[in-house]
Amino acid sequence: MIAGPATDDPVWYVAYASNMSARRLQCYLEGGRPPGARRTYAGCRDPSPPTRDVALTLPGELVFAGRSRVWGGAMAFYDASAEGEVVARGYRITFGQLSDLVAQEARQPVGRDLTPPQEAGRPWPTPSGIYESVLHLGDREGNPMFCLTSHQALDPAPPAAAYLRTILIGLREAFAWTPPESAHYLLRARGVAPTWSEDGIAALC
Repeated sequence: MIAGPATDDPVWYVAYASNMSARRLQCYLEGGRPPGARRTYAGCRDPSPPTRDVALTLPGELVFAGRSRVWGGAMAFYDASAEGEVVARGYRITFGQLSDLVAQEARQPVGRDLTPPQEAGRPWPTPSGIYESVLHLGDREGNPMFCLTSHQALDPAPPAAAYLRTILIGLREAFAWTPPESAHYLLRARGVAPTWSEDGIAALC
């Protein structure tokens, strides 16, 4: 088994969907209920805000699939094996905060750090049956970058309006995109069309 970071070590949490919205991420860190969501979060052991955030671009594809109990529509997943480009927002937090964020995503109690995989280069396992993999995306400024996704077979499905609206907020915060720019990007993701159109997405902004 490889060695993992200590609880207080800085890491980058890479968000590519609703957690690109700073207010949405704040509910994971401090506790609370995001606008439009059906769930109140407990928060992390350490509720401190990120020490920094950056806009990122990743190779791969954004896919919407399944059905969220929080939002009512499909959830976003990052497919690192596909061709294309996915934008994201990196937050510098502690490894303990990342572990507690993953625990909340899996509806588990916070307080236990993620366990490293048995082999280097493998996804980090989580207790979630949906987002069951934490990917190490390399390092930035000497700190590891991690994102949460799934390696299960994904059947594309449309996301709900409240979920898309939260993602749009994050895209505006991280990239200062206009509504048409954000809509054009999201329509490239599997599962969005034909349920959603450019005008329909832009109207959510």
